[in-house]
Amino acid sequence: MEGVMMKNQDRYAIAVRKPDKEIAVEVREYSSPMKNRKLRNAPIIRGVLNFIESLVLGVSTLTFSASFFEEDEQEAGIDDEAKKKKENAQMGFAVVLSLVLAVAIFMVLPYYLSLFFDRYVSSPTLLALIEGLIRLLIFVGYVLLISAMEDIRRVFMYHGAEHKCINCIEHGMELTVENVRKSSRQHKRCGTSFLLFVLVLSIVFFAFIRIDNRLFRLLLRVLLIPVIAGISYEFIRLAGRSENAVVNLLSKPGLWLQNLTTREPDDSMIEVGIASVEAVFDWKAYLKENDFD
Repeated sequence: MEGVMMKNQDRYAIAVRKPDKEIAVEVREYSSPMKNRKLRNAPIIRGVLNFIESLVLGVSTLTFSASFFEEDEQEAGIDDEAKKKKENAQMGFAVVLSLVLAVAIFMVLPYYLSLFFDRYVSSPTLLALIEGLIRLLIFVGYVLLISAMEDIRRVFMYHGAEHKCINCIEHGMELTVENVRKSSRQHKRCGTSFLLFVLVLSIVFFAFIRIDNRLFRLLLRVLLIPVIAGISYEFIRLAGRSENAVVNLLSKPGLWLQNLTTREPDDSMIEVGIASVEAVFDWKAYLKENDFD
């Protein structure tokens, strides 16, 4: 809410535009539950971990930003330790609920809707394609629906500020409001592109599930989600550092969809994005090391 989170290695910063118009910045250390560094960096596995960690950080930063806009007089007498335990419990519940709803809405629901075509379509491959198209329509419809909400539109504007700040640095420009303003709000490493790639890749994977039992078919779909997420992460990671023509072509749909999940930010939002970057990343040293003029 009214802010931007930037993560660099194991540190992340949350910058929030407070109601009094000042920018609050907090830098935190993130300790992954997976301590084995080799396993954490293993292909596919790192994608699954990154997805889960992004959910945890997302809920945590949302809670932090919301604290500036909510008066919680009832908790005034609660000590900090009790409040922290309550926040951790709420965060854990929110993460689990998010995962359950995501699986139910974007995996289970499209599967059962596609069963209506069972009597008309005999090809399992075609049924998987129909299921995938239903899933894509639900996802795009969901994004369009929430983007009509004023608060979400502002979130998408801050999302645009985040992308524009990163693009500004990666294109060798100094991190100023003017330079950020003229940078692109699309980025190939965006979570929107990741989610779209998960949905598209699921069509390919699910087309090979040839089990008659409907319940087992659904169970296999759910069990394959971490594998699909891991592979999708590897593609997004590759896309972020490659200008290969095929990779760029495959990245196009995700970039187009970002026109829905990002909006052009105003200068005050760009300032928040810059503050979050500068809290965890020395962009001046980066430009110097990479010989940007």
